[in-house]
Amino acid sequence: MTALRESYPLYLANEAQTPNLDLEVTDKYTGKVATRVALANAQIIDAGIAATVEAAEPMARMPAYERQAVLQHCVNRFQERFEELAFALCIEAGKPIRDARGEVTRLIDTFRIAAEESVRMTGEVQPLDISPRAKGYQGMWKRVPIGPCSFISPFNFPLNLAAHKIAPALAVGCPFVMKPASRTPLGAIIIGEILAETNLPKGAFSILPAQRDGADLFTTDERLKLLSFTGSPGVGWDLKAKAGKKKVVLELGGNAAVIVDADTDLDDAVERIIFGAFYQSGQSCIGVQRIIVHADIYDTLKDRLVAKAKTLIAGDPREEATFVGPMIDVKEAQRLDSWIQAAVADGATLLCGGKREGAMLEATLLEGVGRKAALYAEEAFGPVAILSKFTDFGGALAEVNDSKFGLQTGVFTRDLYKMLEAWDHLDVGGVVIGDVPSYRVDNMPYGGVKDSGLGREGVRFAMEDMTEIRNLVIRRR
Repeated sequence: MTALRESYPLYLANEAQTPNLDLEVTDKYTGKVATRVALANAQIIDAGIAATVEAAEPMARMPAYERQAVLQHCVNRFQERFEELAFALCIEAGKPIRDARGEVTRLIDTFRIAAEESVRMTGEVQPLDISPRAKGYQGMWKRVPIGPCSFISPFNFPLNLAAHKIAPALAVGCPFVMKPASRTPLGAIIIGEILAETNLPKGAFSILPAQRDGADLFTTDERLKLLSFTGSPGVGWDLKAKAGKKKVVLELGGNAAVIVDADTDLDDAVERIIFGAFYQSGQSCIGVQRIIVHADIYDTLKDRLVAKAKTLIAGDPREEATFVGPMIDVKEAQRLDSWIQAAVADGATLLCGGKREGAMLEATLLEGVGRKAALYAEEAFGPVAILSKFTDFGGALAEVNDSKFGLQTGVFTRDLYKMLEAWDHLDVGGVVIGDVPSYRVDNMPYGGVKDSGLGREGVRFAMEDMTEIRNLVIRRR
């Protein structure tokens, strides 16, 4: 297996710089410092934003085939550096190595999709002669880059969620500054290292790890035309309030539910629900948190889920057999542990798991959790899921909607009419039939409603957010 370097730079206006090595990146399993990274201050961030302003015009004028070549170069280099990227992710995020490789695969997919879409930026010819006053007029419109963008990415998918901002920006010709999560900056820095090998105009990108309290310019600077943030709801909505006139896209949290109807193939449901609840230690905004099961199969499914959860191997994420690795830090594991204890004290039944050691928390299932409990109402973001039962499908849909979040929902049913009823009535951004809400393909529209966010990711949909419509009207005498 590969190893991390002793230190990593930041990237300012396409160039590696090491003004300091003030950011310690820890191995999330051992807790030890794994490497050190350069940290941007307000002056460096300001310089990065100024560079994007200078790069805006040359980026906009860059031919589509050249933008495509940059993206394809990234695809090729990610493939060549596959194991290095996976190992860095395994260490900095504590992500089991099999999950880490899966994320590198998605990184490659996202840039490949962007390369394909970069040459498909089309417009439309529009007849305007809808009344006598418009006789002789014709219209057409095209999409143009919105300009300098600001990206803030989270710790749980340091590669692919950075890719879902960077790749669409390159596809449309928008320069950008990015603040990766301070706990997991390495993936974005390696992306920057690969971008620096290309012929992008100077200032096209800056990758700037920064402490949250010194990074206000990413949000407030009026030279930036778009802010795209992925992270917690509390932080995201606060940033939107400070963002001023710029467009804001938010991909925030959830407490995703899966409905399991009586006609479900239980073998399949058990495998998918266990995956959805516990992959990468449950640290996914669409991880299965609420399992709503038809009363006729509730006891059988519950017993099988508990039995399967007890077989999951937890431990060192470097080991190929590990399924549950550490949470991102001890503080987060303590928070979730306290939520479990509070739910049990309030009458919930602990079915399995519930033990914590440092940042490691066992795969945990509970039933009888009250709707006012944090485990029901908030985003757990860890290896915990709760079970409840239903008899009426409409009641199950109502239970899903009884949440301030609305990202994705999974529905196991073979009934076409119930599928359509779910699609019509679930107040979420996406409904996944025959699978868990944790499923995502990187070209589909992805995002939520209510406290789960604003706007949609997915390469083509992000490209729309990063462009503006420019209209043309022609009068013929």
